[in-house]
Amino acid sequence: QVQLVESGGGLVQPGGSLRLSCAASGSMFSIYVMGWYRQAPGKGRELVATITSAGSTNYADSVKGRFAITRDNAKKTVYLQMNSLKPEDTAVYYCNANYIDWGQGTQVTVSS
Repeated sequence: QVQLVESGGGLVQPGGSLRLSCAASGSMFSIYVMGWYRQAPGKGRELVATITSAGSTNYADSVKGRFAITRDNAKKTVYLQMNSLKPEDTAVYYCNANYIDWGQGTQVTVSS
């Protein structure tokens, strides 16, 4: 089981930016498929972005061009850079490893 710890959430105004981080345990991080998901109040959990061990990325249509997922294998950390944030991006953001293991989530609130 992979332990995941997210950080970097908070309150930001519309149009602002945040960077989320997710630190992972385990010695095999470099081969994990890592992802970010989010869950807004009253809605189901949805995919935001994924990144493979080779660095290939995939994004939800709603965040393409605004969000970027990256990874640092030496630090066993995956990041989500979020720009041009909108109120509809408000959600709890979860880190995921290999479509199996989940972090505890970090709250992102976009509001003026």
